[in-house]
Order: sequence, then structure tokens, then C-alpha cells
Amino acid sequence: MNQSSLFDLTGQTAVIIGGTGVLGGAMAEALAAAGASVVVAGRNAAKGQQRAHAICERGGRSLFVSCDAMDETSLKTLLAETRAWSEVPHILVNAAGGNDPRVTLTPGKTLAEIDTEAWREVFDLNLVGGVLLPCRVLGSAMLEANRGSIINIASVSAHIPLSRVLAYSASKAAVLNLSQFLAREWAPFHVRVNTITPGFFPAEQNRSLLFHPDGTPTPRAEAILTHTPMKRFGESNELAGALIFLASSAASGFVTGTDIRVDGGFLSQTI
Repeated sequence: MNQSSLFDLTGQTAVIIGGTGVLGGAMAEALAAAGASVVVAGRNAAKGQQRAHAICERGGRSLFVSCDAMDETSLKTLLAETRAWSEVPHILVNAAGGNDPRVTLTPGKTLAEIDTEAWREVFDLNLVGGVLLPCRVLGSAMLEANRGSIINIASVSAHIPLSRVLAYSASKAAVLNLSQFLAREWAPFHVRVNTITPGFFPAEQNRSLLFHPDGTPTPRAEAILTHTPMKRFGESNELAGALIFLASSAASGFVTGTDIRVDGGFLSQTI
């Protein structure tokens, strides 16, 4: 097989939920650059339309669909619009998620003071809306089509809990577990389910934790860089290789239930 064809997604349709964010948007552009028709889905219409427009300007094919991953009806609309525009997606990337400061253990705060409702909301965001509902709606359509690649976004905190962000860490660990479960259940239907574990990539949700207003790193950022052998943060385009590999059935057709770490070595050391 020609090596270039291993990573050619021409003729395939990809849906990226959370494609309105920094990392999700970069992944949408990477899929389009590999030849896929890309549906950018998310709640921020302005950013989503801008991303889809940018892809089209570069010669790609893209559509923005407003979608709330927490709403099953909204996800069904996303599937219907994707089908009308192209077909049942070959690739689904679940990149929506986040944290809530109400469940962050700031200095002096204990588990007893955690807002239980906020804890549930973080799990709903990262696990239910982040994986379960999109897989139930779009993944079920893939099962009927008897093919597909689902890529869920985990976190280094899913493997080893990070200090302070206990709800986020626990919910991302659940993402890994559910992804492996689905990989086993759906393998007979030729639907592969894998995860990508990003290290630390500056984005909207964590920028204030990593940098002071003047752009200098915070103590938490310095601790992260000390623990990262490459001594730097990741850049959004550096997720593209793992993404395209997992998306391509030619390149990774026998790969399912696997997690690929793109973390600069963060999980390779302790002290």
C-alpha cells in the first residue's frame, strides 16, 4: 500500500463535537487537510462558523452545526443534518468537555466543601455529554452502517489524578473506561473506539491557570513544566498525527480500545 494513502481521508465524513474550541478546532482542520468532509459541531455559532469558513477557504469541505452535546435531541439533529449534507459519519471525535471552578480544591479547601451539584455537572459534561450521548446517537448510526472510528479525548489526569481538579480527573478516568467498554462491544460491527490523552495544551479553559495576565507562567504552570520532560506545553497542531492515525481505517484498522498519549512525556516520570 502507498504510504500516503494510509492517512488519506478523502471521501470520508467526520463530525467533531467541540470543534468550536482551540484544540477541537485544530483537530477539525487536521481532518479536513487529510481530505475529510468535516462537520464542526458546538454551541458557539460564531467560532464554529468561522472555523468551517476557514476550512472551506483552504479548499476543504466543512459545515457548522449548532449542537449541545448534553441534549440528545440536539445530537439527533446533528446526525440528521450530517446525513443530509453528506452521509452517516465515518469518524466521530468527541472533544467537548471541561471543568468547573466550584469543584477545584483551592488551598485550604477540602472534599467536604465541594459543591455536589457542580461535581455532577462536571461528570455530565465530560462523560455523559462528552462520550455517552454522542456515542449513543451518532455511534449507533455507525453500527448500522457497519463501520466507523470514534476518538474520545481523555486527559493525563485520567491516568494519575492531578492535584486540585479531582472531579475532572475522575470523570476523564471514566472516559477511558467507557471507551474501552465500547471498543469491546462494538468491534464485531467494525466500529473502532480509541482515545487520545493530551498533555498540557494552553486553551481557553486553562489559560488563566497557566499564565498571569502579563503572560508569565503561574506556579502551577512551572510545576507542570518541571514534570514534563520536554519542558514545554503542547501546540494544538501536535495532536494531528495521533488523530489522523486513529481516524484512518487504512492506518489503524486493527487498533481499538487503545489510548495514545501526546503529553511531552508527562506520564513517563514521577519525580
